[in-house]
Amino acid sequence: MLNKKFALLVLTGVFAATAGAKPTVEETIRKRVEPKLGKDVKIESIKKTPYGGLYEIRAHGDIVYTDKRGKYLFFGNVINAQTQRNLTKERVEQINMIKFSELPFEHALKQVKGDGKRMMAIFEDPNCGYCKRFRQTTLKEIDNVTVYTFMYNILSEDSSVKSKNIWCAPDRNKAWDDWMIDNKAAPVAAAACASPNEKVFELGRKLHIEGTPAIFFADGSRIPGAIDTKGLEAKFASLGTPGKPAKPAAAVAAAAPAAVAKK
Repeated sequence: MLNKKFALLVLTGVFAATAGAKPTVEETIRKRVEPKLGKDVKIESIKKTPYGGLYEIRAHGDIVYTDKRGKYLFFGNVINAQTQRNLTKERVEQINMIKFSELPFEHALKQVKGDGKRMMAIFEDPNCGYCKRFRQTTLKEIDNVTVYTFMYNILSEDSSVKSKNIWCAPDRNKAWDDWMIDNKAAPVAAAACASPNEKVFELGRKLHIEGTPAIFFADGSRIPGAIDTKGLEAKFASLGTPGKPAKPAAAVAAAAPAAVAKK
């Protein structure tokens, strides 16, 4: 009986200590900051950084910073003053890397130019002006590439209709180029024809794609926005051995803004 009473007292003490324990830094930050990030935005991770006592908050594929009490929020880039490295940009690129080989290529259009050795995947909306200019210039001039195009409908109500018509056309690639380059619409799809519109939309949301074009490369890196031929060639030249991360590409031209989905 005495042993049972002693065990009960010990357990009571443990529960009391647990109930009175102070929240961890991560718990404090999550409780105070998450409600401030916007509706339905969830914090994916909280990590202490090696600079300035800041904590990195990952949410929806982006990064913000806070102090250990979650009292202040810092939006923007952290730059190493000595090396001029944009630490925030490098970190965002790192966390947004994908496994290129795991993309559902069966839901994409496929175009091979030249030997097709260099691979890229592009998420485009049929109503995206930047996408059209990118296809009319850069993709027209580039060679020796395999281009997978995912029709990602986020800009207009009729984007899904146009994408379905193109997907159901006898020659999908021609129908896509006819529309994006020559503004020639594809014929209306048969009602029974199924398209991967919903699956591609879900994939884009999973990859945190907010605008088009969004370009992915075989090493898993991405460029959010259109890029000129010189910049794209520099990007390809910067890529390391397949399966390894790309080397920093200082020569890559800044990407043009992407067409962003309406909130």
